[in-house]
Amino acid sequence: MAQTIEAFVGTSLDDARMSPIHWRVFALIAAGYFFDVADYVILGSLIPDMVRSGFATAAQIATVASATLFGLFVGTLAQGEFTDRFGRKTVYQFNLLLYGVATIVAAFSPDYIWLAVFRFIAGIGLGAEQPLCFAYAGEYAPKNIRGRFIAGVQMIGGAWSWPLSTLFALAFRDSLGWRGIWIVIGACALVVFLFRFSLPESPRWLATHGQGDRALDLLKRMGIAGPREPLVTDAASNTHSDPIGVVFRLYRRRVIAGMVCFVAFFGVALGLGTWLPNMMAERGMTITKSLTYTFGMTLAFPCASLCMMYALERFGRKPTSIVSFVLAGAFAVAFANATSDTMLLVVGFCMIFFIQLAGNSMQIFASEVFPTNARASGFGFAQGAGRLATAFIIPGILWIQTHHGVEAVFITVAVVLVIAAFTVKLLGPESRGVPLDVLAPPTG
Repeated sequence: MAQTIEAFVGTSLDDARMSPIHWRVFALIAAGYFFDVADYVILGSLIPDMVRSGFATAAQIATVASATLFGLFVGTLAQGEFTDRFGRKTVYQFNLLLYGVATIVAAFSPDYIWLAVFRFIAGIGLGAEQPLCFAYAGEYAPKNIRGRFIAGVQMIGGAWSWPLSTLFALAFRDSLGWRGIWIVIGACALVVFLFRFSLPESPRWLATHGQGDRALDLLKRMGIAGPREPLVTDAASNTHSDPIGVVFRLYRRRVIAGMVCFVAFFGVALGLGTWLPNMMAERGMTITKSLTYTFGMTLAFPCASLCMMYALERFGRKPTSIVSFVLAGAFAVAFANATSDTMLLVVGFCMIFFIQLAGNSMQIFASEVFPTNARASGFGFAQGAGRLATAFIIPGILWIQTHHGVEAVFITVAVVLVIAAFTVKLLGPESRGVPLDVLAPPTG
């Protein structure tokens, strides 16, 4: 039986060797992902200065943070439908433009209300970044190194963003101020936007949307030999199905499990990222010392990503994520009971290490378990739930801290992380070394 065009393209990409196009995709995805993560790190690092300067109270800054997350939620849901229908590159060329412009304008806000408005708009632009990052990288990566490839993107774009952004805020908060720091972040995002015009479309998407000839041409540019026999088409070669309909008709269990996992991961990671410097400042540390300790803890991010690059291919997605979620919960309880600044730093490092190892292993796993014609929608819908929930979790953390103390915050965090550990098992079959089209075949 003759091979279909989408099957040929999928198999060719699964078995491909790394080419210059692979490395270009890797670099530009990582560069854009950097700003997705840096955005919230910068906000968390600047909260003490914004509060001390009288620009806004802690509760008002929580409103700004939640507005950003509502924007991320809207952008995340919209990108899934658009990218599965109209292509990955189209949305990729737009999202950083909107984010960069809105971030620069937000820096001139006269009060926290206008800041919240423009942060909402910036969030819409940035909402497409992570779902596209994982889906797009996974569609290009050869199957035997797919976990390592996506983990490498996460390490450069996501992990190093935490310590570098914190260090940037620490070094320039006095000279640039919080407004100047955000102007720099927005301008850098616009530079990456210009470079992204050179990104190619995903061959898998082309092959499942009636553009098989373009997919084969792109494979040729990557040094992949063409078919030896004529290829045929079927219903999946030019799909017109509704991506969200496919997700909830065929993959309902996976997307619901993904929602729970993302609520836990984003709620904990972004919630703590927002309030950790302020929590330590309230322990009696100076703002500079709290940021310095936060910087030390965020060195756990690249360490976790380096570990993940090995663990995903050695142990698999599920075991890595499940064990790490449980250990993260244990260290969260220990963090709440730290009795010295040194213990706080060491336990905080370990807590962040396992939160990142667990959550990003889960993210990579979730990006692999939906079909090409609904991958961005399935992953984006699950991640969007996490974004939306975190908009309520961030002020919720402040409420718990105010009424019940810091210890109650970290006990709650531990419970949430353990729930996530059990839910990872429901995301789908283990994906280590398995072709994407076997995990979730394209549908017509």
